[in-house]
Amino acid sequence: MQTKLSDIELITKVLDGQQSAYAELIKRHQRFVFTLALRFSKRREDAEEIAQDCFVKAYRSLHNFKQTSKFSTWLYSIVYTTAMTFLRKKRLDTQSIDDENSGLQLENHVSEYRADQVEYKSKMVYVNKAIAQLLPDDAAIITLFYQGEQSLEEIGKVLGMEANTIKVKLHRARHRLKEKLERMLNHEVMELL
Repeated sequence: MQTKLSDIELITKVLDGQQSAYAELIKRHQRFVFTLALRFSKRREDAEEIAQDCFVKAYRSLHNFKQTSKFSTWLYSIVYTTAMTFLRKKRLDTQSIDDENSGLQLENHVSEYRADQVEYKSKMVYVNKAIAQLLPDDAAIITLFYQGEQSLEEIGKVLGMEANTIKVKLHRARHRLKEKLERMLNHEVMELL
């Protein structure tokens, strides 16, 4: 039985010339990197391009990773800066970054469907639609905190802000998310929360 290597151990292997270890890092983080990129870009095609750029940039800069934070925190900061650069370029091209048809699909691949799983997925559709309507920073903070399970300090490192600022922004983002859900679902929002 083989034990799972940590991100740091995989990075060490990559830096020692074993490029195949990077494939494992990508495999571990690709879903969330894509999710975060989609939160910013709102379009699947753009999110795929951002995610791919992020992994290339991370690979090229792996020797700069100082291990003062988790690898995921460092990687998500690359996602943030790459996405912001991408969106600025996109705005300069005067192309719309809004695509209401691009909903985030967070599917849990489970062999059997139970009623509670179907209900959970339908709730997540509404939550994801509401998150997609938030400003990119709000969506990123919500996503990093709840789906990425990042601490306030780690989110602060990703976004280049103090933890207390992130705490306030998270509180405000939750409030805006609640407002979006209330508008979408009217009185049904109470059942979701």
